[in-house]
Amino acid sequence: MNENRSVFALDGVTGMLIATVLLLTILVFLTIGALGVQNANAANYYDIKDEQSIKMISTDNAKHLVDVK
Repeated sequence: MNENRSVFALDGVTGMLIATVLLLTILVFLTIGALGVQNANAANYYDIKDEQSIKMISTDNAKHLVDVK
């Protein structure tokens, strides 16, 4: 039998805590990054020019957007 068992081995409580801290760190990093991107683009307004010539399915639709900034 295996008598070298430990509650604090990496496949036990310690491993679970390391994984939890790692996942929470990734969550905080991505949340801060998302808030930064949102704040940077919150005042980035655009205007649509020539609305009548926009087609439903076309790759040229991006040309109708103009940054007001």
